[in-house]
Amino acid sequence: MMDHETIKRAYAILSPVYDFLFDKVFYPGRVAAINLLEIQPGDRVLEVGVGTGLNLPLYPRDCDVTGVDISEGMLRKADERVRTYGMTNAKLMVMDASKLEFPDNSFDRVIATYVISAVPDPVKTLLEMRRVCKPSGHLVILNHFKSDNPIIGMFEKLLAPVCTKIGFDTELKLMPLLERVALAPEQLHRVNLMNGWRLVRCINP
Repeated sequence: MMDHETIKRAYAILSPVYDFLFDKVFYPGRVAAINLLEIQPGDRVLEVGVGTGLNLPLYPRDCDVTGVDISEGMLRKADERVRTYGMTNAKLMVMDASKLEFPDNSFDRVIATYVISAVPDPVKTLLEMRRVCKPSGHLVILNHFKSDNPIIGMFEKLLAPVCTKIGFDTELKLMPLLERVALAPEQLHRVNLMNGWRLVRCINP
């Protein structure tokens, strides 16, 4: 079980090299995830676990984007990206994803890319994402989830201790997670290298 301190330490180490490791390989999934939000002009968008802000240039300029992350090191790099691209529509905040400091129904769209397996409590995080999303708003999740293939699952189990040390949970299963937070996938796609990551859109009840 990961805790906040484990994650903070992992991302303090990763933040200087995060863009190099996670930009190009995972870029197709990022583009697909932003497109799946179907952002309308004037929408308020929340990105949970904004990291170094790799998604930020992909958002339309006619929406308001709020990005939150628990890692101050990651957010410093995201802030540099905001300034580089002149994104006056973006705001960044240090925040725990499982305790979002926003009122209910604050956002039209809520997204988390490559985040749900890197938080201590995925259920609490998704419940918070639901809480701050308006009814009928779009919730988009892009993540690697435990494979149903027994052979791949065996390799994931072997890698689990290493992945935990760098802040990732390889044991997380998609459908049981969604069931626990009373969400159903309205769209489900496979993306990225070897279609190994799942992109899910749920409509907030």
